Amino acid sequence: MQIIQSVLALVVTLGILVTIHEFGHFWVARRCGVKVLRFSVGFGKPLFSRYDRHGTEFAVAAIPLGGYVKMLDEREGPVPEDQRHQAFTSKSPGKRIAIAAAGPVANFLFAIVAYWVLSLVGFSVMAPVVGEVKPDSIADRMGLTSGMEIRQVDGHTVTSWREINMRLLERTGEQGLISVKVSDHGQPETLSAELNGWRLNDESPDPLARFGIQPWRPDLPATLGQIVSGGRAEKAGLQPGDTILAVNGKPVGDWFALVRDIQASPEKTLSVTLSRNGEKLTVPVTPVARTNDQGEVQGYVGAGVKPVDWPEDRVRHVQYGPVAAIPRAVSETWDDTRLTLVAIGKMLTGLLSPSNLSGPITIARVAEASVSSGFEDFMRFLAYLSVSLGVLNLLPVPVLDGGHIVFYGIEAIRRKPLSEQVQAVGLRIGMAMIFTLMVFALYNDLMRL
Repeated sequence: MQIIQSVLALVVTLGILVTIHEFGHFWVARRCGVKVLRFSVGFGKPLFSRYDRHGTEFAVAAIPLGGYVKMLDEREGPVPEDQRHQAFTSKSPGKRIAIAAAGPVANFLFAIVAYWVLSLVGFSVMAPVVGEVKPDSIADRMGLTSGMEIRQVDGHTVTSWREINMRLLERTGEQGLISVKVSDHGQPETLSAELNGWRLNDESPDPLARFGIQPWRPDLPATLGQIVSGGRAEKAGLQPGDTILAVNGKPVGDWFALVRDIQASPEKTLSVTLSRNGEKLTVPVTPVARTNDQGEVQGYVGAGVKPVDWPEDRVRHVQYGPVAAIPRAVSETWDDTRLTLVAIGKMLTGLLSPSNLSGPITIARVAEASVSSGFEDFMRFLAYLSVSLGVLNLLPVPVLDGGHIVFYGIEAIRRKPLSEQVQAVGLRIGMAMIFTLMVFALYNDLMRL
């Protein structure tokens, strides 16, 4: 069932983003006087299509992993003399650049709109209060302690752990000082420490953990909130609302202690003591063995924790008016753009492992999780993915929009297009690069499974 949900979430996510991207190409092409023959969401045989008064076919195709806008183009076949002025190839380099850039621009505009809607509706974030600090870490050396709330990183105001993660990611692999402004029981203080080439862990790229910070979280009792159908917990008779008291006679302090006990016991029968409606019971539970992202075999029973309410003073409610939400939305979109560019740059220079690349399987899993988490998480995921799609398509790689823009820019400077042979070689190189990247991303996905 979860696989079906993930596939549906992937189809919906890609369908939205591809439609927006291709609509950008379509809208500008029309205004540049280019005849659009087909607007397709998906590849392959159309499942549904209709024609508008301009003769453009709008189609939904069988393979929902992309889309395209097909224009009248002399490179793809003969064009009637009376329609030649409507061909893409008849337009000036400037107009062709505008058409190629319109898809990524549409992705950026969608992200701005998405963040604007979120800012207008309002959302809540967990205050970035430090829970624990790892000894001998950068956080420890700079003097961060439990209970401090982080307000700024390198002079940039931060209001959530997401923003702090983004700032830390930008500094990975760098030298020099990193400064953090905190509020310690209401008293402002600025702390700093040397980075000394600090880098992320290739296997588990968690900037906060690598920096030495564990976010503060409320006490989480070992009370079950959900039971996975068909899992070992259900087979053992565990039920939502059960509070786990002990494992093999050893008292369980909280949910995280319970998780550690289970993960350390793959395919080993555990004697679990629990409280249910005031009655104490003991049941045998055998965690199934699974391999995590780091290649470690751990136990898993298929049970989730019962959520707890966060203290009001540890929650920040964020909401903006219609006008004030605009610069906020633009700022968030720019932050996502900068983060994507920084990540690409650090991968190319070896400061960030290429194992962080993700393909359709990871996107499907994250999409399903964000849909399940609610409107806010799904909108944020769509916005970030839309920005990533826009940035990647603007890279100067033949086949991508950015590669076409480079070709047309060279044509504008030379006053004549590059030879067909040069363009063909460039396209083959671009296709090889994209295919290699896709295979590598899919390999990473399979390794994460």
